Amino acid sequence: MEVKEIVDLKTVKTKMQAKTKDEALRELAGGLLVNGYITDVEGFVKDIYVREAQGQTGIGNYIAIPHGKSTYVKKIGVAIGINQTEIPWETLDGNGVKGIILFAVGNDNEGATSHLKLLAMFAKKLGNDEVVDRLLQATTPEEVVAAFA
Repeated sequence: MEVKEIVDLKTVKTKMQAKTKDEALRELAGGLLVNGYITDVEGFVKDIYVREAQGQTGIGNYIAIPHGKSTYVKKIGVAIGINQTEIPWETLDGNGVKGIILFAVGNDNEGATSHLKLLAMFAKKLGNDEVVDRLLQATTPEEVVAAFA
C-alpha cells in the first residue's frame, strides 16, 4: 500500500486557518463526510477524542496523527490538513501542530488491521525530516501527496 493509493485529493486541505485542535478535526472530518467516508461529523470526532484521551497523537516535528476506530466510518480513508499556523496540541516534543493526518477506520476487524497498516506506513514516512519539510510547505493537495513519494 502506498500513500498515493490511499489519499483522496478531495480530503486534503492546505492553507487551513484552524486556531484549535477541535476546529482542525471538525474541518477535516467535514471533508470526509462530504466525500462519503463517514456518516456523521459529531460522532466521528467524539470517537477521535476517545482515542486522544488514551495518549497524545502529536508525534512531534509539528505533525499529529489523530485516529480512532469509529462506527461512523463507511469506508477507510485519510484526511490531511496543513495549517497556516501552529495549533496547540499535546505532542511528544512540546511543540504545536501544523500538519494533521486524520485516519478514518471502522471498528471491525478489517478496520483494526487497516488502522495498524496505515499508522505504520505514515509513521515510517514521517520519520524522514525531508518528507515532513515537504509536507509542511505543501500548498496544494498534489504537493501533499508528492511529499510522501
